[in-house]
Amino acid sequence: MTLNLIFITVTIKKRRKTTEEYLHEENIARIYEENKLKHSEILLRNYF
Repeated sequence: MTLNLIFITVTIKKRRKTTEEYLHEENIARIYEENKLKHSEILLRNYF
């Protein structure tokens, strides 16, 4: 997408992710979900 404002041109391009970035984000999401499960198990054990 290109915008022309007076004498300034602004170009915005969609950033492409590498395979490594996708794998890294997937790994982070998996670890986050595991930690949420552990946390909820600990809370359940302590309160019930």
